[in-house]
Amino acid sequence: MASILIVGAGAVGALFGSALARQGAQVSVVCRSDYDVVSREGYDIISPLLGNHRFYPHEVFREVAECRTPPDFLLLTVKVLQGVDRAALIRPAIGPRTVIVLIQNGVDIEAEIAAAFPDNEILSGLALVGVGRSAPGMVNHQTMGQLHLGRYPEGHSEASERLAAMFNAGGIGCKLTDNVVTARWQKAVWNATFNTVSVTGGMLDTAVMLGTPESTAFIQQAMEEVCAVAAAAGHPMHPKLIGQLIGTTKSMPPYHTSMALDYKYGRPMEIEAILGNTVRAARKHGVSTPILDTLYALTKMIEQRIAAT
Repeated sequence: MASILIVGAGAVGALFGSALARQGAQVSVVCRSDYDVVSREGYDIISPLLGNHRFYPHEVFREVAECRTPPDFLLLTVKVLQGVDRAALIRPAIGPRTVIVLIQNGVDIEAEIAAAFPDNEILSGLALVGVGRSAPGMVNHQTMGQLHLGRYPEGHSEASERLAAMFNAGGIGCKLTDNVVTARWQKAVWNATFNTVSVTGGMLDTAVMLGTPESTAFIQQAMEEVCAVAAAAGHPMHPKLIGQLIGTTKSMPPYHTSMALDYKYGRPMEIEAILGNTVRAARKHGVSTPILDTLYALTKMIEQRIAAT
């Protein structure tokens, strides 16, 4: 039986943790804001993919240091935010054989964890899922439910195959990739564009962002800039990727991005991990990104305004 600790067990962590628990894994969670409810009642999960169910973690911790036995897998699902030392956050629970799994947004987010834990295997994962918290301990899964997973910086391993098998058996489609860094850039083509446009436009949903030829053209141009940066960084994208992403987004029911929901509820936004790192990579490689530069400046203004209120 695999022991798993999920640090930052919000909507994504709870949904994925419940899938693993249903396969017999011993899944414990660290959650702060939902601690009282989850420790008493578990998670109430509404999911068209996994079915409506209640997930009772093996143990519920308020702090990582409360976990006395290092897990086989530590899944880190907290947001990647400025000023948050992720290595320090998880260090109390890391043992010599703990596999660290980063299920987080953004590009160039693994290096600091790899440097802090050079002897631990690191898996990097990209969640493709529309899920959110509607209240403490209540998780609403809206659309999709997939995970791309790979060993960092490249390849895969026995640990990645073991974890992927548990996810797949639990109903979360998990695809292994030998080049997870390229996969991160591929996700950034959508994330860096739709997330930031949704915020700068004032809580736009996906249907509105693709609602006119002009708005669709703007989205496409921004995505082309991300592709140019990715190519300059050594990760060229498939020529048909942008069309596929736009087509898939149009085919799904309208929904708000994760960053738009953070903006709505006044929560910290992952601007730096999703867009800031992309813009910095563009500057490093001499790629012109006027649309991304503008979106970055505007989202930082919005962030500053929220912080001042």
